[in-house]
Amino acid sequence: MSFGCCRCHLLQHTRAINRHWNVPITLRLFCSTTAGGNVVNDNSSDALKKVKLKLHAKRSRGKNPLAKATNQKLSAKSKEVAVPVTRVSRMLNYGTLVAGLGIGAINQGVKKQLGLVDDNNGSVLMSEDNIERIVNTLCKVRGAALKLGQMLSIQDDSFMPDQLQKAFDRVRSNADFMPKWQLEKVLEQELSFDWRGKLKEFNMKPFAAASIGQVHQGITLDGRTVAIKIQYPGVAESIDSDIDSLLSILVISNLLPEGLFLEQAATVARRELAWEVDYIREAASSVRFKNLLQNNDNYFVADHIPELTTDRILTTELIQGVPLDDVVHMDQETKNNVSLWVLELVLKELFEFNFMQTDPNWSNFLYNKDTEQICLLDFGASREYSKKYIDDYIEVIHGAAIGDRAKVEKGLTILGFQTGYEAKAFIKANVDAVMILGAPFAKDCEYDFAQQDITDKIKNIIPVMLSHRLTPPPEESYSLHRKLSGAFLLATKLDAKINCYDAFHRIYNAYNYG
Repeated sequence: MSFGCCRCHLLQHTRAINRHWNVPITLRLFCSTTAGGNVVNDNSSDALKKVKLKLHAKRSRGKNPLAKATNQKLSAKSKEVAVPVTRVSRMLNYGTLVAGLGIGAINQGVKKQLGLVDDNNGSVLMSEDNIERIVNTLCKVRGAALKLGQMLSIQDDSFMPDQLQKAFDRVRSNADFMPKWQLEKVLEQELSFDWRGKLKEFNMKPFAAASIGQVHQGITLDGRTVAIKIQYPGVAESIDSDIDSLLSILVISNLLPEGLFLEQAATVARRELAWEVDYIREAASSVRFKNLLQNNDNYFVADHIPELTTDRILTTELIQGVPLDDVVHMDQETKNNVSLWVLELVLKELFEFNFMQTDPNWSNFLYNKDTEQICLLDFGASREYSKKYIDDYIEVIHGAAIGDRAKVEKGLTILGFQTGYEAKAFIKANVDAVMILGAPFAKDCEYDFAQQDITDKIKNIIPVMLSHRLTPPPEESYSLHRKLSGAFLLATKLDAKINCYDAFHRIYNAYNYG
């Protein structure tokens, strides 16, 4: 696939699509299909306007998603463990992991020979014991390697062994947190020895721990409840060595297929992770998004607190809500709304803003049921896209939406997903992948993600794309497709039924070329 087969690129080719207007789904202009297959709209524009005004009024009555206390809690599996700070100590942890994986593989092989385990249980390297070793090591060292594991955990599993996917799934929400002495050391370095005097209250135990930092609740001197994200020591300085270590493990273990251009993927990851550890840059990105979305009631961006923000500490207003994957327990209307709003945000970021927050981790977004809003939390992975690239990219998506294979093939070559000199089988598979992914945009009616077969169709053509690729995908596609993948996967997880056609074509019809 050129269009979707790199590590983080291929990862995303197999999940579906979603999203639409700024009002509840059941009151949108959905279509109904007659026996003859004709599509008709059955809601009036007057009714739509009334609903939008009602929803806006609800959100304007003084309600907002800000909280006085958080309801988020650390995973029960998270432990208080000091972060290895020096490059040597971190590499030692990875070395211990490699040795442990080898021993574990030998043990698993012996058990298979003796008939003590199911012989069809997959690779001897990915035994339950070895999965536990991988999870424990990544959760302990945190940083770039854990970030990559989290990124992989929410992607498509069509090219990744089930056991490895299982390990990364566990990694996604189980990061350990710093002990008190290490936490205080970071606070003193960033906010001075008198850091306690800059806050009225500070909870020493975090309510969230992720790959790069952990988050604490506090109260400012002027009484605002805030979330204080504190970066783990050493992670910024160890990005290169961490990525090298994880990639070495994946390559040595032969767990990933050939044709993924891992070196280019690693280069892109290094650059993006360097952005993510710069909290001053992230604060500026949050301000930019707040301005871009200020007239859209579906989204909320908290203010950051400049006097409590440094390169390694980011302080923002505390927001209440649940991660987007928890919306699966809510009613269908809410699931449809959230899925549609997420897709619409992705389309706006790409085709209107040319500026996207590219990390689709569901914990980076909260849904507040009281205000019916999606709250955006993390902007570390925000990046620009050139107008020329987006001009060409929107035409590829449009070609897929209208069933124009020639337009898609030409666009893929222009964008650099293929050279044009590949085997015919590869070019056909590459175009097929885009056409399959364009299916939800092709008809002006609800697309039922619970019934989608995109995943299976893409999975069947991946071997061809991997074996015949001549060039890695363009650098922009790694982050862009990671975000699109997250939106598609969310819609599938929530069994959304939404009009994707309208979401894309409204933007396409109003698009301004560079």
